[in-house]
This record gives sequence, structure tokens and C-alpha cells, in this order.
Amino acid sequence: MTPMILDHPLIQHKISLLRNKNTGSKEFRELVSEVSMLMCYEATRDLPLKEVEVETPISIAKTKVIAGRKLAFVPILRAGIGMLDGVLSMVPAAKVGHIGLYRDPQTLQPVRYYCKLPSDINEREVIVLDPMLATGGSAVEAINMLKESGATNIKYMCIIAAPEGLNALTDAHPDVQVYCAAKDEKLNDEKYIVPGLGDCGDRIFGTK
Repeated sequence: MTPMILDHPLIQHKISLLRNKNTGSKEFRELVSEVSMLMCYEATRDLPLKEVEVETPISIAKTKVIAGRKLAFVPILRAGIGMLDGVLSMVPAAKVGHIGLYRDPQTLQPVRYYCKLPSDINEREVIVLDPMLATGGSAVEAINMLKESGATNIKYMCIIAAPEGLNALTDAHPDVQVYCAAKDEKLNDEKYIVPGLGDCGDRIFGTK
């Protein structure tokens, strides 16, 4: 599937603030949450609806509610947690799983260290959360883990993506719809996104 670049003016304005190296951790966390909330609006656009009747103060109204498909959000530790409050504010009834991966310093390949998913993950539409899609290694491996656990309806949501990561993810999982708010230029020699916004996890949690 072709990645969807969400270029809404509110999202783009907030990304400009995220990129600024002088934005402090408190504001950075709030911005990540706000951008995630706005992106969630688009990523859930295809949820099915059913008609119900509701009694208003005036009369009976025929209106619509979300039908059928249940949602699960799965942040990739640790930076993905920064996106969780924003999406849960939009879909508070969604269940939450967690996937932990780190990059082996020698092989540069993702290594699994944690996976806790809802028991009915195979019945849910899953949205994977990770602010930065750099090489794509963690994203590909996280989706591998979800598919191994029975998930079949998976989306991936990030804020900033490098072309290399987008290509790797769409090549490995062409059935997964990718949503990102900005497609940047490239990766540098240290595999950071250029121009990017630095280490998102460190900036969210104030660890650097």
C-alpha cells in the first residue's frame, strides 16, 4: 500500500515545533500526544458504522456508532508510549499491547525483549505506534510479532519517516497501511533521520 502522508496544517505546524531543538521535554511530550491524536482521526477513517436510534431532548434521532471492528493500539517501546495518550483520548475503549525491541550494536538487527498483547488480538484492528520510522527494522519486526500472534488487520502510524524506512516496511509488509506526518530526506551515517527531530525517546522522557 502507498504510505499516507498526513499534511493537515495543524499537524504540520506542530511538527515544526517538535523539530525545534529548543522545545523542552514537557512541551515536546504534549506535541507528540497532540499530533498522534490528529493522526488517529485519519487512521480510523475507515471504521465501519451502524445505525442506531437515540432519544434526544426533542425526539428520536437515527444516528451512527462504530460497529464491529474493535481496536488495539500497540506502541513500540519506549518512544511509542509518547503517542499513546493522544490516540486513547480519541478511542478510550481500545485495548493496549506493548512490544519491546532494541537494536543489536554489532549486527544492527532488532532484538525482541518484550511482547504483551490483548488475548483477542486476532479479532482487532491493530494500530502500531512509533514516532520515528528510520531504517524500518523495528517496525518490520514488530509487525512480524503481531502476525505471529494472529493479528491480520494491521496499520502503522509514525510521525517522521525516512524514505529508507518506508521502503523497507512496505516491501516487507505490503498489506500494512502506513500513516506518517512527514517524509524526510534520508538517514545519516548514524541512522538518524535528516533533518528529523533527534532521538524522540530521549526528548519525550528528558533522558538527554
